Amino acid sequence: MSIKFAVLGAGRIGQVHARAVAAVEGATLVAVSDAVEAAARKVADSYGCDIRSIDAIAAASDVDAVIICTPTDTHADLIERFTKAGKAVFCEKPVDLDLARVRQALEPVEAEGGTLMVGFNRRFDPDFMAMKAAIDGGRVGTVEMVTITSRDPGAPPIDYIKSSGGIFRDMTIHDFDMARWLLGEEVETVMAQASVLTDPEIGKAGDHDSVNVMLQTASGKHAIITNSRRATYGYDQRIEVLGSEGMVSAKNMAEANIELAGKDGFGTPPLLNFFMTRYVAAYANEIAAFVAALADGAATPTTGHDGLMALALADAAVLSVKEGRAVRLSDVTG
Repeated sequence: MSIKFAVLGAGRIGQVHARAVAAVEGATLVAVSDAVEAAARKVADSYGCDIRSIDAIAAASDVDAVIICTPTDTHADLIERFTKAGKAVFCEKPVDLDLARVRQALEPVEAEGGTLMVGFNRRFDPDFMAMKAAIDGGRVGTVEMVTITSRDPGAPPIDYIKSSGGIFRDMTIHDFDMARWLLGEEVETVMAQASVLTDPEIGKAGDHDSVNVMLQTASGKHAIITNSRRATYGYDQRIEVLGSEGMVSAKNMAEANIELAGKDGFGTPPLLNFFMTRYVAAYANEIAAFVAALADGAATPTTGHDGLMALALADAAVLSVKEGRAVRLSDVTG
């Protein structure tokens, strides 16, 4: 039996998820909703689905699950509404920018026995999945240190930055989730530093563009995260995990996996320069994982709790920068 989906929001990421649903065996895209008619029409024409209102999708008997790709300030309301309507929910991160609101949105999921998967796409990158499999298979022994480098080719528009919740909640939040996933333990303390090094306008907008974060678990494991809004050489995404018996790392992804040699030395093609290109396989894999979980009646690989904890780490990093100290996660979670 095919699981019938509706996509809420037909912007860039909504289009990516619509394509993934259409390509996954056992899933059917039946509807799309967007306030911009042209955006919804593009998805509808591409995949042969209906254009419907949010109200119509919530009431529809032919929709089993929804994928929320709307603006962040609508996520929590939509999670609550569609959970109560009996739909399984996949929601792009973050659930909300306020920790208390996230907790509130998760209450009906638990009360109704609902299904909520939060879109931390990097867990589903083939290289990162292979890294995690090596760790879980004992190939590096006990994990001790995780080092994550995440640098964007350039900053998003200033108007976006002003409403994004800041670099920790918008960009580093992916790395916080990856750190938790790879460490295999919850973080106990957060120490962060942040600067404006690439664009003074980002500082004027109340944000930072260059940050470093150190995380520590109760057992003493470390994760180090370095972020920049500007990497002139492309989309820089590297991870290294050191264990008691070895190390596993994931390198950057270039336009082609080749190396050129000549009289001027060795060279490689440029790195992929856009997150939706770099993570095209990850987006497809995460929707396939969501469909598989629904088909099997199994737990989703990411949950609302993962969204909550990543945001808590972001809040702790904000507080660490503000007060210039290491912050215990319990300081923000209560």
